[in-house]
Amino acid sequence: MRKAILDNLIRGIATEPPPVPDAAMRDELARALAERARRTLGRSLSIRAVDAGSCNGCELEIHALSNPFYDLERFGFSFVASPRHADVLLVTGPVTKNMREALERTYNAMPDPKWVIAVGDCAKDGGCFKGSYACCAGVSSVVPVDLHLPGCPPNPTALLKGLLALLEAGAKRG
Repeated sequence: MRKAILDNLIRGIATEPPPVPDAAMRDELARALAERARRTLGRSLSIRAVDAGSCNGCELEIHALSNPFYDLERFGFSFVASPRHADVLLVTGPVTKNMREALERTYNAMPDPKWVIAVGDCAKDGGCFKGSYACCAGVSSVVPVDLHLPGCPPNPTALLKGLLALLEAGAKRG
């Protein structure tokens, strides 16, 4: 252990550089999302996020949508505390047995039209928690899922693209 620490002190930290953010693409995507929400719903989009037993990696990416870099609220989108005010339910993690009833109640409390997005690999089929005695399985085993966003975790741009795809599909459906 001591040798590894000394080697790291001498060599320095070896990490790859972060990706260069594409501000123009991010802004264009957010504007398209806001426009589609207003056309589909006649108003802005309200989002309720539920952690059904994840490791919190997906939550960090979801919360990044509210930071100054992405600033989803400037386009009229907001995260809401009550499912009664939500249009979209973002569910992360495999559904644990302790969260099954809470997820069902949250879904049932949402008004129509409502959409469910399973965020991350764990939400699809349990991910690395698949087969655990504490997990039910993926989100679709508890509530109907309209869209699955793969990744461990999916980045905020993928979340924006997923919301846009969901609204486009909702406009065609309705």
